[in-house]
Amino acid sequence: MSKIVILTGAGISAESGLGTFRDEGGLWAQHRIEDVATPEGFARDPDLVHEFYNAQRAQSRAANPNAAHFALAKLQKEHRGDIVLVTQNVDRLHEAAGDQDVCHMHGFLDGALCSSCDTRWPAPLVMSTTQQCPSCNAQTTRPDIVWFGEMPYHMETIYHHLSEADLFVAIGKSGNVYPAAGFVQEAVLSGADTLELNFEASATISQFAQAEFGKASEFVPTWVETILK
Repeated sequence: MSKIVILTGAGISAESGLGTFRDEGGLWAQHRIEDVATPEGFARDPDLVHEFYNAQRAQSRAANPNAAHFALAKLQKEHRGDIVLVTQNVDRLHEAAGDQDVCHMHGFLDGALCSSCDTRWPAPLVMSTTQQCPSCNAQTTRPDIVWFGEMPYHMETIYHHLSEADLFVAIGKSGNVYPAAGFVQEAVLSGADTLELNFEASATISQFAQAEFGKASEFVPTWVETILK
């Protein structure tokens, strides 16, 4: 297994206290996706969208990596082959655990983006519609988050890695969000073995050769030790 491509979803950060789309009572449960996670929602009510992501940003910065994040950092450091880590998550828990060169396909909460000139810069804890872009001075700043209806980042690079993978592993994902849900098909077409590690079966479970279920903080470290041995 000289090259392992790993995709992580919200399930790996859930044990660090960060909510998912499906959690009852969390931040996502209080809003419609159309209102806070689409370009149209931002155009209708940018103040609401900033308020939502300010709350997410504060929650994310207060969270700490769990055993699953640290195990993947160990794998990246000690595995003799290549470890490519792709995440749908917008938190920085992988980096906090020591992972390097994480591919954030949906952006990240600690980034700000100017919708006028596409300049990016580190986001403050609290963002608002009155903040100016440091490049063009326009008051058109938004979170550097890929919303529904927008193209995820780094897709060409991700597909290139999938074409070279010996093993594709999906951890803590629902399998409902494309294009990430289609990565397993790309890996299979390239001849890679496939493994799903999840709390429960995803929508694409039938496409994986193997699957294991449980808490990410328990099964990910165990799997990592198996690979390193």
